[in-house]
Amino acid sequence: MPEGSARVHLEIKSSVINPQPFDYKSFLSSVSTKPGVYRMLDGQQKVIYVGKAKNLKNRLSSYFRRTGLSSRIMSLVSNINDIEVINTRTESEALILENDLIKNFNPRYNILFKDDKSYPYICLTHHKYPRLKIYRGKINKAKGTFFGPFPSAAAIRYTIGHVQRIFQLRNCEDAVMQNRSRACLQYQIKRCTGPCVDHTDEENYRKQIDQARLFLEGENDTLINQQVTLMEDYSRNLDFEQAAQTRDKIEMLRRITEKQFVTDFRTDIDIIACAVEQDVCCIQLFMIRNGTSLGNKPFISKTKLDAAEPELIEAFIMQHYSRHPSPGEIIVSHVLPNQTALEVTLSDLAEKKVKLSNSVREKRRHALENAVNNAKQSLRVHLLSASHLNKRFQSLIEELHLESAPERIECFDISHTMGESTKASCVVFNREGAVKSEYRCYNINGVTAGDDYAAMKQVLEKRYTKRKDNETLLPDLILIDGGKGQLHVALDVMEDLNIFSVKQNMRVFGVSKGPDRKAGYEDIIDENYARMDIPMDSPALLLIQQIRDEAHRFAITGHRKARAKTRNTSRLEQIPGIGAKKRQLLLNKFGGLQGVQAAGIEELMKIKGINRETAQVIYDTFHA
Repeated sequence: MPEGSARVHLEIKSSVINPQPFDYKSFLSSVSTKPGVYRMLDGQQKVIYVGKAKNLKNRLSSYFRRTGLSSRIMSLVSNINDIEVINTRTESEALILENDLIKNFNPRYNILFKDDKSYPYICLTHHKYPRLKIYRGKINKAKGTFFGPFPSAAAIRYTIGHVQRIFQLRNCEDAVMQNRSRACLQYQIKRCTGPCVDHTDEENYRKQIDQARLFLEGENDTLINQQVTLMEDYSRNLDFEQAAQTRDKIEMLRRITEKQFVTDFRTDIDIIACAVEQDVCCIQLFMIRNGTSLGNKPFISKTKLDAAEPELIEAFIMQHYSRHPSPGEIIVSHVLPNQTALEVTLSDLAEKKVKLSNSVREKRRHALENAVNNAKQSLRVHLLSASHLNKRFQSLIEELHLESAPERIECFDISHTMGESTKASCVVFNREGAVKSEYRCYNINGVTAGDDYAAMKQVLEKRYTKRKDNETLLPDLILIDGGKGQLHVALDVMEDLNIFSVKQNMRVFGVSKGPDRKAGYEDIIDENYARMDIPMDSPALLLIQQIRDEAHRFAITGHRKARAKTRNTSRLEQIPGIGAKKRQLLLNKFGGLQGVQAAGIEELMKIKGINRETAQVIYDTFHA
């Protein structure tokens, strides 16, 4: 449970598990009218829905009405085999517990706003010559001064770019700064004052830091006034060069202030707007800190159980602020039925008073209207993109002669450099696009370097050996990046694992690169090794190219990481008993790895801590 939250008192009641239709009447007779959380389970005892209620008996009874239920609610009720009830002392405790259970079980009928990344901050380090960097994680356990959070890394890079141009702070790593003998390009283009080579002193650099801190805290007016006073002082002292530089800095600050959306709020505020259309919802989050809008971020998800906007906003608020710090005020686009309980819960989580408001005026109303318009626009763009994707899936039926549009597509690719650090990728697409949480990168071991056929065979066996008996885990369509040889290997693996008998309508196709490897000229090869005649402008071919390119990108990314790790690893690190200290002694004594390689056993024994046995191991490592 999140730190700072109220302790939840649990009292669990459950119906008797019965393979017969759920006896809701006898179950409801034992349910209390207290607040709490309920879990609905299906026949396999899997949690399919988690809900909360101020009055459990009334809420659960509403699912079993004879009339007035939507088709989605009826679908949920028809799958109920058991219900577990957890009584809590307060509605606030129920909100916290419901959110924890949804995150733990991810029930199919609950909406889950996925946001697996923490928000980034700008960190001003605590050094003699501090620098700015992007930071993710818990700020209460890190060293430095933090500004944010920002809704995206792009917003941070934009801000840091302005700070570098105006205040000329260093952006190099500590190790680079300590070992530099002459000023770098950043100094030449006036993005840094060159503290690494003493082109500025600590006092002047500290003044730059203080100015940058004012800028990041949103105190632009104060900063500009300070610079105007400074410019006048330079002019009175006839230091016209410094006065001109200060004038240019003032002009840049004014231009940036004009471009930024300055709200003039005195507190930190989040604005949350919700729009729903065609069973899809968009939550638009605007973040305002120190009177300046840091940007916005849309969260798009499919609605479930015909949830209305207030319910969706409540779900988002609990899921979002249980992971991220909340501001003192949150403005929402709809009236929330559980607003009081939410305020109490958020205040407990944040350990400060948090206010939720909907009826706002003047500048708050204008900011909320802007958020609502952005939510609607983001949703329209998403639906338009989804419509194009749906057309591509429908086109697959015609071009590949499928029985129906595939619900799940998996694509495989192999990547290596002359056989070095071979990696295989598997990317997954469904009717909504890429499912990045299910991407996998596989190590390829024990095959001849550069043997793509053996590598493809190994990755397919790794992927499907454990999935071959479960039809729901198998894709409807498999794409193999390669020609007839790779396709032949894939079909042999499918036959050996007897997968076609489990998933009878599964199709496997090869995607061969065309002449000169040009996009649009790919050959699509079917199970009979025949080339499919697909027009270059076909939506189906565009989808296949998109999936194949994503598999290629993911494979190359994994390969490059593995290759970089291998090449950055000294052969000395692979020798048992040679730790960091002995490696450093060897490299210092012999002037590098080549010197160690050329050294004899007697010379190696002269190093402190290396006996004859260890020296022999080192020698054999380089001369085996």
